[in-house]
Amino acid sequence: MDDTSNAPETTADATGKAKRLVLIDGSGYIFRAYHGLPPLTRKSDGLPVGAVSGFCNMLVKLIKENRGDDAPSHLAVIFDAGSKTFRNDLYDGYKANRPPPPEDLIPQFPLVRDATRAFGLPAIELAGFEADDLICTYAHLAVQQGFEVTVISSDKDLMQLVNDKVTMMDPVKGTPVGREQVIEKFGVPPELVVDAQALIGDSVDNVPGAPGIGVKTAAQLLIEYGDLDSVLARAGEIKQEKRRQTLIDFKDQILMSRELVRLRCDTPVPAEIATFVLKQPEADILAAFLAAMEFNSLARRIGGSLSLESTTALAQIPTAPISRPLYGVKTELGEKQPFDLDAYECVQTIEQLQTWVRRCEQAQVIAVDTETDDLSATHAKLCGISLSTDTNCACYIPLGHLASDGLDFGGGDDLKQIPLDQAIALLKPVLENRNILKVGQNIKYDLSVLKRYGIDVAPYDDTMLMSYVVEGGLHGHGMDELSQLHLGHTPIPFKQVAGSGKTLKSFKFVALKEATQYAAEDADVTLRLWHVLKPRLVRDRLNTVYETLERGMPKALSEMELNGIRVDPQVLRNLSQDFGTRMNAIEQEAHAHLGRPFNLNSPQQLGVVFFDEMKLPGGKRTASGQWATDVKVLEDIAEGKNGTGAGQTLAKLLLDYRQMAKLKGTYTDALVEYADPQTQRIHTSFHLASTTTGRLASNEPNLQNIPIRTGEGRKIRTAFIAKPGCKLISADYSQIELRLLAHIGDIEQLKKAFSDGQDIHAMTASEMFGVPMADMTSEIRRRAKAINFGIIYGISGFGLANQLGIDQGEASRYIKTYFERFPGIKDYMDATKQFLRDNGFVQTLMGRKIHIPEINGKGGAIKAFAERAAINAPIQGTAADIIRRAMMRMQPRLDAAGFTTRMLLQVHDELIFEAPEAEVAAVIPLIQEVMQNAALPAVQISVPLVVEAKAANNWDEAH
Repeated sequence: MDDTSNAPETTADATGKAKRLVLIDGSGYIFRAYHGLPPLTRKSDGLPVGAVSGFCNMLVKLIKENRGDDAPSHLAVIFDAGSKTFRNDLYDGYKANRPPPPEDLIPQFPLVRDATRAFGLPAIELAGFEADDLICTYAHLAVQQGFEVTVISSDKDLMQLVNDKVTMMDPVKGTPVGREQVIEKFGVPPELVVDAQALIGDSVDNVPGAPGIGVKTAAQLLIEYGDLDSVLARAGEIKQEKRRQTLIDFKDQILMSRELVRLRCDTPVPAEIATFVLKQPEADILAAFLAAMEFNSLARRIGGSLSLESTTALAQIPTAPISRPLYGVKTELGEKQPFDLDAYECVQTIEQLQTWVRRCEQAQVIAVDTETDDLSATHAKLCGISLSTDTNCACYIPLGHLASDGLDFGGGDDLKQIPLDQAIALLKPVLENRNILKVGQNIKYDLSVLKRYGIDVAPYDDTMLMSYVVEGGLHGHGMDELSQLHLGHTPIPFKQVAGSGKTLKSFKFVALKEATQYAAEDADVTLRLWHVLKPRLVRDRLNTVYETLERGMPKALSEMELNGIRVDPQVLRNLSQDFGTRMNAIEQEAHAHLGRPFNLNSPQQLGVVFFDEMKLPGGKRTASGQWATDVKVLEDIAEGKNGTGAGQTLAKLLLDYRQMAKLKGTYTDALVEYADPQTQRIHTSFHLASTTTGRLASNEPNLQNIPIRTGEGRKIRTAFIAKPGCKLISADYSQIELRLLAHIGDIEQLKKAFSDGQDIHAMTASEMFGVPMADMTSEIRRRAKAINFGIIYGISGFGLANQLGIDQGEASRYIKTYFERFPGIKDYMDATKQFLRDNGFVQTLMGRKIHIPEINGKGGAIKAFAERAAINAPIQGTAADIIRRAMMRMQPRLDAAGFTTRMLLQVHDELIFEAPEAEVAAVIPLIQEVMQNAALPAVQISVPLVVEAKAANNWDEAH
């Protein structure tokens, strides 16, 4: 801080009271409140509020302690506005090693600001600067204006501000921090604290400093030479060789560190000090906030302890939610009210939209939905946006509607719309406001659409994912089904407003009245569903599952989808041509083999060939009376189970033909069509709630099922390429499900093998068959591998016999021997099946519930299927949970480390990235570290999770 020796004497305000400014380090208070108290959630909806409660208690204590003659005349609470500041531009490693905030703390940040304002205090923050910089600036300005300043914080960085006009107060110890305390801490007076920190560095903020120089050495150097510049200028005079060389070699790093630790006293100020006049909270406003947070006992305590003009409102806080949805409290029984489609408003003027913006700001929780002209979020154009703030209080804002002939001549109110750029400018602050929770149904789609219009929606909740967490496996999670299930209401079907089949039209041609009722109803339904499902998360103890496994996924997947992955269309065309040529050759060979032409694509003709002409045994007819000729039938014939000779050869040809046809039709031909003609990138759509175990699915196109077991299938991956100057990185969990089986079943032999880095299949074969590792044959290892993976899926003797081509008795003996060698696996399977019978669901290590209602079905086959599913679900589900956690953490970690590498795809246990060639060597270890530690801190896996990563020009080479 600048020298204040010429600062004016402390003056008094108009009332004669001494001018004293108190600046509170609000961000420090938040973390103290969070870590100092046990977790607390709001009973009505499960919102985490522990930090908010602790923060409010701190403010009450502060207000009570600052009364009377010593009370400050002015007070403000200063917050960090975000994680990125100008210091990150100076040094990209600044604070890079700090973990992200706890997931349950993030939604409390805006509520703490609300709490500050509810107590009548200014909440000050400034993007691009830390709270410490604002505190420094305000302290500097206040001293110039004749104030005494007290900074309430335990942050050592603020000790550089201390002088005869500025003191600190440690809120933990309750003791003042003046010049003597600073010298005790750093060994130097406040004016040399910046120089000392430049030498010492700071491991918490990742400030490098001078390697090997600590507090005592830094103080000795500064006292001897006077300041840092003198120390560096005279470094050659220092007798200790190592110390001397460190100061010479790391001079630039030390000077950079000084710029990182020096606080700015010239930041722009968001508000003038004159507006910080300390005043009593308004009782009604404070009461409303405390009621919304459900801090009833705190409210009554405040009503009896603070000298407010009116404490009645505080002393009589209602035990039920207040009537309007302030701070996320639902309208009482609002979701039970009938739907009134005529109450919805079509917003066609700026004035109407401004009214809705104010309504959203007041509501604090709003539903958002977008209507577009395409199902692809990466290419769709915006037709309009719908909002809902309360029951039957919803609107539709048309932005891209046209007359039915595709031309809009601007005539008539039926097509009157706000200009798109003006509407976006008004909606952007609301949709990005951290104090307003945006609720969506499958909000990933809306995030992607709005991102393309420059809007980063945050924070958000997703009702589809809430339902998925609460009742995954019991039903679908689409809006119409959830509305019927939870609200007893059937929403307007899309075909009613847009037609279907030959009459289907784009939503942009739907008349505004019909569009308003359809779109606004979607928003209304979504908000009502949120009020139903949010409390369920808490009641069913699944809020942590939602917060840590689901809530961050829409943003992560939206970014991946928008990134897309590049393909080489010429490679795909060449493969298509090659597959077509081989299909023709197989067709000619099959005709020659039979001695006459026939249609290889006709199931009816194939049935006649195999079972009428060749008289092969084992034929079965379908419900239509035709012979069945599906893949299983052809495989049995090809393997010699239903005849040999001509039929066996022909079946093999047909299987090869079908494989070529699928590769060509489903992949090489289709992928060319999916590629964006401008960028040659494919933007698949990921689905979060389509499997019972948490695994992702994708379509348009489906990239999860590209075959990799055959050479022809792997060729398709060669068409996925990096852009010029970049590489594709494939990072793949190695045998994650077997590793999880070893942990969950507590199988010591498997755990030891994984920990020692052994070949797990060879080790299993050695244990089962008594064959030394040195004498292991590929056939014995193959059989052990089939059993290892089969056990995960609850394989039977019949299934293993089919897979290995052995008789069922031998396969059953293999499984029996396996369980004898690894009894923990059988114990796990038996315990899991019993848990399913008792509860109707199983759980992953992360707590995700996977309901399997078939266990209550009729018939042994159905129940046997349910038991096999139960054996696999906790293992596959935990693997899915782990990679979800890795995905949510990945891009923030990459960005924080200054990498421009981007995550493009997730395929089962594999993540695909595109990285500049210069970043590859450095970024791969970070990717591996994030993935390998993704289960932490929730679960400590007892075997190492190994991630194999490789960079190459195309996906196949990187895998």
